[in-house]
Amino acid sequence: MTRQISIGGKGLTKKILIGGGAPVTLQTMWKESIKEMDEEQLESIVKRLDNMQQMGCDIVRFAVPDFESAANLCKISKKTSVPLVADIHFNYRLALACLEGNIAAIRINPGNIGSFENTKAVVDACREKKVAIRIGINSGSLPKDLQTEVADGKISRSEAICETAVREIEVFEKLDFHNVVVSMKSSSVEETVEANRFFAKKYDYPLHLGVTEAGPLIGGVVKSTIAFSRLLSEGIGDTIRVSLSSEMENEVIAGREILHECGKRDGGITLVSCPRCGRMGFDVHGFVARWQSELLKLNATLTVAVMGCVVNGPGEGKHADIGIAGASDNVIIFKKGEIVRTIPAKDADNAFREELQKLL
Repeated sequence: MTRQISIGGKGLTKKILIGGGAPVTLQTMWKESIKEMDEEQLESIVKRLDNMQQMGCDIVRFAVPDFESAANLCKISKKTSVPLVADIHFNYRLALACLEGNIAAIRINPGNIGSFENTKAVVDACREKKVAIRIGINSGSLPKDLQTEVADGKISRSEAICETAVREIEVFEKLDFHNVVVSMKSSSVEETVEANRFFAKKYDYPLHLGVTEAGPLIGGVVKSTIAFSRLLSEGIGDTIRVSLSSEMENEVIAGREILHECGKRDGGITLVSCPRCGRMGFDVHGFVARWQSELLKLNATLTVAVMGCVVNGPGEGKHADIGIAGASDNVIIFKKGEIVRTIPAKDADNAFREELQKLL
């Protein structure tokens, strides 16, 4: 079992436990620049963060490439309960600037922010403010000597990724700082899995799982699912991010579903829906698109079925707490396989909401 660290807990920010048997947490990364931000944009960002939190997201990381972004991240951190991580490269002073806000964690690599003294300055500030540090190793940014060993066939790329993480960890251990989360990512599922296995055999630092640059929605979800399911089944992994060339909300939904199916997240809404076919009497795709986010935000444990026709309706969906299906020109709503309402398709949303409320 890994050691446990906590992040957040300052101001409005929720306190989150990572590692040590705590539930596996779910992360995403903000995909837009925050260099320029007026009050309206600030409120919009806070609203979107809170919306993702309701969907199951625990932590959100922001890129901080300049001091304007650092200042704005501090403003955001004071208005949301979502723990925020500042992603810093090259300039250690950006990390120090971010620590003026309610930042939950700093992502730095000692290897790319200059001298040991720079790292010590960040560590000292994080120690004082009780802020965690995340080390992030990607397969594309290995030290040159390890790249040469990989090219010469002396070690595998997975071993090189792990060794890079070990070198970064050693810097923090020299400074007697252990409030650290480690991330080792590759765009290769196999390399990601092996690197995390190598590390987990020797160290007890909490691990952040991710397949970097995993690709668009479908390909990225497939890669992440395979990597995460393998590692989580072995007890490896304390927090995850599904990295997609898609919206943040899709990363959250995908991660939540992976954790649920791997038995690492209990409760919540289980949404089942048919793929649709020529028998369709109801626009399944449209209904799911309208309702998915709203359903996932519900604080309830329910199975919801959305079916295109009566063949897949109350029959295959009879286990659902509530379901909806097409029936000729109408729509039926059913609960545990029993039809409770038959209405015109145009009234589907309102009727479904009314019946859903009765279960909440």
